[in-house]
Amino acid sequence: MVEAFAGTWKLVDSKNFDDYMKAIGVGFATRQVANMTKPTTIIEVSGDTITIKTHSTFKNTEICFKLGVEFDETTADDRKVKSIVTLDGGKLVHLQKWNGQETTLVRELQGSKLILTLTLGNVVSTRTYEREAA
Repeated sequence: MVEAFAGTWKLVDSKNFDDYMKAIGVGFATRQVANMTKPTTIIEVSGDTITIKTHSTFKNTEICFKLGVEFDETTADDRKVKSIVTLDGGKLVHLQKWNGQETTLVRELQGSKLILTLTLGNVVSTRTYEREAA
């Protein structure tokens, strides 16, 4: 099931991302740059290991994990978090915890698009990606 997410995805739309970044504690200057950046996300599946790479002019990040196994992650905004990713109803649910806070990053496929929903408390951001032609 997770293989369906594999591919290269380009950001095409972003809603409420600035408010989300404010909620997780990202500073003004970093938010300004991040809001102008159109990252590409590369999702690779090899056996039971999933790799998610995010490439942009601003910063590149990469995480490798197995579903349901907690791992240490350093986020693009340099938070050190404990993360766990599960597959729930066809959605990849990524939970990050740090300093008594938690946020969820839910990736789901809708037609040819990958929808990333970022939630912290009552702040929700939706980012839409389209698959790049191979």
